[in-house]
Amino acid sequence: DVQRRAVQGVVAPKNLKEMEGLIRSRAAEVLDSLPLDKPFDWVPAVSKELTGRMLATLLDFPYEDRHKLVEWSDRLSGAASATGGEFTDEDVMFDDAADMARAFSRLWRDKEARRASGEEPGFDLISMLQSNEDTKDLINRPMEFIGNLALLIVGGNDTTRNSMSGGVLALNQFPEEFRKLKAKPELIPNMVSEIIRWQTPLANMRRVATQDVELRGQTIKKGDRVLMWYASGNHAVRQGGYPYRVNSGDRVPGSNAM
Repeated sequence: DVQRRAVQGVVAPKNLKEMEGLIRSRAAEVLDSLPLDKPFDWVPAVSKELTGRMLATLLDFPYEDRHKLVEWSDRLSGAASATGGEFTDEDVMFDDAADMARAFSRLWRDKEARRASGEEPGFDLISMLQSNEDTKDLINRPMEFIGNLALLIVGGNDTTRNSMSGGVLALNQFPEEFRKLKAKPELIPNMVSEIIRWQTPLANMRRVATQDVELRGQTIKKGDRVLMWYASGNHAVRQGGYPYRVNSGDRVPGSNAM
């Protein structure tokens, strides 16, 4: 919770406003590079590439090495799609974790030195961790340091990449929604939330109960592991309307489970 609070500011409206120009320019670079006269694979050309650029922006990671962030995320999470259908070998995962630790240790020390010389802290996640009283010495706790960075990278990679891919699929499967968006661009914020609901880029998350509780007649004991199925919650009939369709205008924004 301490680490989460330390980096929450990166998605605060003021911070996003500061980064908006850079984010827009990097998105435009990716889209402008796409071919107009031949088919291409959207996932590597846009979803993966733009995700790498956004992660590098949020972490102030060396831009020329941005592809490493996506590669580390894929292998550290054991993603089958990134390993030819098999989970990542433990030795490979260990090597990746070591490479990531070295890269971010260099970045942390470099940013510390720049701040010591009078440079103002940035709006990135590393700067926020360094500016927080509870996390400014995080690099001296190596397991905690690498664990938190892995969570940030894997979380940002999976959700961003899958949402961008799912969004294109949704607008292809429901062309009437694409036409609606082109006619009414003001519906785009609704569609962002709706695509996250429909696609559900993160299917589930496990939590451990901190106390005994009864939920809808089911007793959950302290220490029990609870699996939250976002995919189920996001497609529940009680959401109203047609849960397996994309609808940019009628559903309440933010009604998704995640």
